[in-house]
Amino acid sequence: MTDKRKNMEGDIKAFLGKGAEFNGKLVLNGLVRIDGEFKGEALGSGTLIIGEGAYAEADIAVDSIVISGEVRGNINIKGKTEISATGRLVGNVKTSLLVVREGAVINGACQMSGEDRSEEAMGNADK
Repeated sequence: MTDKRKNMEGDIKAFLGKGAEFNGKLVLNGLVRIDGEFKGEALGSGTLIIGEGAYAEADIAVDSIVISGEVRGNINIKGKTEISATGRLVGNVKTSLLVVREGAVINGACQMSGEDRSEEAMGNADK
């Protein structure tokens, strides 16, 4: 993780390092980074980072996510979803903002709720 991202997101509240495995329910409140293997469910407020080489088999519902490893499961993100060049998502995504870098892989359906906000903004501009 770069210093820039750390400054933007705040201090890491939890970290699952390479070689570590966790099975269960992860409740976020802040920035959490996974570089190992995670299976289960992740939810709460904050940002989840799936590091390069990491594997998550989970349904995820958080504020924002950065995927540089592999995620298998459905994700429901209130804010921004970013999939880096090394990222792979196998599952459906519902998000407000989607950033997909060249080389990233998505196998699943995508629903962006950001369109609703732009319609509201257009309606307000007419008044």
